[in-house]
Amino acid sequence: MRRRDFFVAPLAAASLASCVRPRPESKLLPSLAPIPQPFEIALPIPPVAQMTRSDAVTDSYEIDVKLATARILAGFDTPIFGYGGVFPAPTIAARHGRRVSLKLRNRLPVPIVNHLHGGRTAPASDGYPIDFIQPDTQREYIYENDQRAATLWYHDHRLDFTGPQVWRGLAGFYILRDDEEDRLPLPRGGRDIPLMICDRSFNADGSFQYPSIDSSLLGKPGVTEGFMGGVLGDVILVNGAPWPKLEVANVKYRFRILNAANARRYEIALDPPGEIVQIGSDGGLLAAPVTQGSIQIAQAERFDVIIDFSKYPVGSRVTLLNRLDTGAMGRVMRFDIVRSEHDDTSIPSKLSDVPDPRPEDAVVTRDFDFSYSRFRHEWLINGRPFDPNRMDARPRLDSTEIWRLATDFNHPLHLHLVHFRILSHSGRPGIYDSGWKDTIDLGPGQAASILIPFRGYRGRYVFHCHNLEHEDMSMMANFEVI
Repeated sequence: MRRRDFFVAPLAAASLASCVRPRPESKLLPSLAPIPQPFEIALPIPPVAQMTRSDAVTDSYEIDVKLATARILAGFDTPIFGYGGVFPAPTIAARHGRRVSLKLRNRLPVPIVNHLHGGRTAPASDGYPIDFIQPDTQREYIYENDQRAATLWYHDHRLDFTGPQVWRGLAGFYILRDDEEDRLPLPRGGRDIPLMICDRSFNADGSFQYPSIDSSLLGKPGVTEGFMGGVLGDVILVNGAPWPKLEVANVKYRFRILNAANARRYEIALDPPGEIVQIGSDGGLLAAPVTQGSIQIAQAERFDVIIDFSKYPVGSRVTLLNRLDTGAMGRVMRFDIVRSEHDDTSIPSKLSDVPDPRPEDAVVTRDFDFSYSRFRHEWLINGRPFDPNRMDARPRLDSTEIWRLATDFNHPLHLHLVHFRILSHSGRPGIYDSGWKDTIDLGPGQAASILIPFRGYRGRYVFHCHNLEHEDMSMMANFEVI
């Protein structure tokens, strides 16, 4: 498959100055439907996917990916692309050491690709962006779950159309548990709650509004040129509901927070002010809890946190803020403390064995620059657009490498297959204990070094920016584990 070339080189007669375009910024897409009032809807909890069968080693699921509707705005039915016909998708509950077989049947009129984000997955099941499930066909994905407990998620990864297809609903949680985590006295059951945070815009009829080209086209980006910097909605959704509220007891709760937005970053904080205790990141538990007043979350990052509502009197209302914005977009959801209950949970001072990173183990150092080309009018890695036929790195299985990353804009960078440790960020070593990561947030002009053990499988994988419009506009590259 050849990559698109429709944005390269204007007419030869044009002057050089006419070829240079300013870097596109993320852009707000205003809704045409009435904006709902915050805190009027109860927080929905995504349904748990039901197994079709289970044997000694494998839990099997079969899910139709289809057109459906969701009640998001009062008085409107919003058409969605839905795993199982729902948004967010059903949560897959997995366990370390037990294989998951996920059979997806594509009932949509467009191709799809499924990626388990954060999964250590064989190439055939990783969701390479041109491994299409065509309409009216199916594909089985195998996830071995040979990794630590963690909050993962699955989403569409179709070449050029990840942005519009995730926006329309193709995203859900994949929660992996293990014995180590089960032994800890952390909140569980109804006090262990996933929160998928994203933003959307709506047409006057309540449908999702997205600046997409014809989704049947191949070899062209799914977003129109004016929004190639990133699409920002004006309605915040949590688990598919606009600015919801959750009734809680005056005890500790665990929240598995996922930023599933296309282009919006969040900085969450509590009002009235309170502590947010981080216990996990993309790759599972931290070595020890980290208490923070606020947490910045880039697209695709996950933060497992504990909020202790005993710090507030019963009857209090606590708002989860987004400090990176104001007005309605400066709020995410609200917690209403409505009752008193016994709390037998605690936050241990040690959570897990997470050894310090060892840079001396690295056998190769590579440099990658993520930047916008004002001449090509594309988002590029090391000056080149994505090409499925080009290999940009060939690490050896069971080797360790250092990758040095530099950016010109806000780029949350995600690597498939692997988890890594952050050695330095913007010249500051050890700025915080981020644990194991699969996505790192870099801002304009920032740089970072990450230490990557290449474990698990040989084969072809991708790494890319998780601003989905940047990804669809070529900011993706290949690596092959050999």
